[in-house]
Amino acid sequence: MVSDMIQPSFKIEPIAECSLLVTFTVKAETTGKEQRVGHIADAIRFNFSDVIMNVTPAYHSILVDYLPYRITEDEFILKLTNVIQGIEQTGFSASPSELIVLPVYYAHETGIDIDRFEKKGVSLDELIKLHTQPEYTVSAIGFAPGFGFLSDVPAKLMMPRHSTPRLSVAKGSVAIANTKTAVYPSESPGGWNVIGNCPIPLFDLEHLNRANTDTCLANIDSISKLKIGAKVKFKAISREDFLSLGGLL
Repeated sequence: MVSDMIQPSFKIEPIAECSLLVTFTVKAETTGKEQRVGHIADAIRFNFSDVIMNVTPAYHSILVDYLPYRITEDEFILKLTNVIQGIEQTGFSASPSELIVLPVYYAHETGIDIDRFEKKGVSLDELIKLHTQPEYTVSAIGFAPGFGFLSDVPAKLMMPRHSTPRLSVAKGSVAIANTKTAVYPSESPGGWNVIGNCPIPLFDLEHLNRANTDTCLANIDSISKLKIGAKVKFKAISREDFLSLGGLL
């Protein structure tokens, strides 16, 4: 079934010497808003691959870093406006996304913050049941390459970030911060509450390191498994399955 037609207004403003921020006016409950932002971000990458460095979509905005020696600010704003207006005039229908199922080994040896939930009265079994129940939506990509913010966890699983982030969180760590959940695509610092680990790679860091800027933009979908608007569901797996899928303890 075709979803609601979404036609948000927008504004474009410079926020740094070579960065523009596209901000959309979208009601929080609008169906398919993440797909809309993702669709426009893809169009920006496609149309301006020779003048941009990075395109970073978020909940209701897109940050675009461009090369000022290839295009002026005024010229880029005008061209960017034309592209987005063209999409609005054509209309956009949010289509059903393919469901991405991610296996997770939920255990104290991978979920180093499970005890925080147990202290709140949420047992490991209940945590697994609650976390694997929803069908999440990738509402933003950020923090680290390929790091998808998934909305929203059940109220009983809401947990604030650690006041002091860890210096290192293992690759594949499945974690919760406030209303969001995510999978760390690579080892990195972080303050989210880790509840398990996903052995499936979500981001090809070696591909990114080998590629030049234009190639990265052209092949963003082959580098990152998650993109704005994608639907994600978690599936609990055993220790044995985790190890057989390449998981590390």
